[in-house]
Amino acid sequence: MKKNIFAVLTIGVVLAIGFFIIKGLKNSDNTSPQAASSSVNSPIPTPLIPTVPADKIEVVHFHGTQQCWSCITVGEYALKTIKEKFPQEYQSGKIVFKDVNGELKENQELVMKYQTRGSSLFVNAINDGQDSIKEDTSD
Repeated sequence: MKKNIFAVLTIGVVLAIGFFIIKGLKNSDNTSPQAASSSVNSPIPTPLIPTVPADKIEVVHFHGTQQCWSCITVGEYALKTIKEKFPQEYQSGKIVFKDVNGELKENQELVMKYQTRGSSLFVNAINDGQDSIKEDTSD
């Protein structure tokens, strides 16, 4: 059961990030419009997909000081997925992964920005300096 939850979370993150990248490539480089449009036109039932392309994507894993196995694994899977599926975007800084202990005082500004309570995974599509924060609530 736990593996199914992590698989769904990982798929949600990959779909969201993939959409941002494909949408951005479609708008900035029309060399392969068929590849971009086929992915964009497919129905993807996830609340993580925004309607605008992103200049930068932040994937933020919030957790407490004491983490259970599941919380640790969600963060590890999210980072592994980003590194494996989007290595160029990760290396260039277009996609950023943040592992944030929400209990620490130095992270309270981020906790307030994302309005998180406890362990959670967020995707923030930043476009023209505007945040589009979505929580991954895949079951």
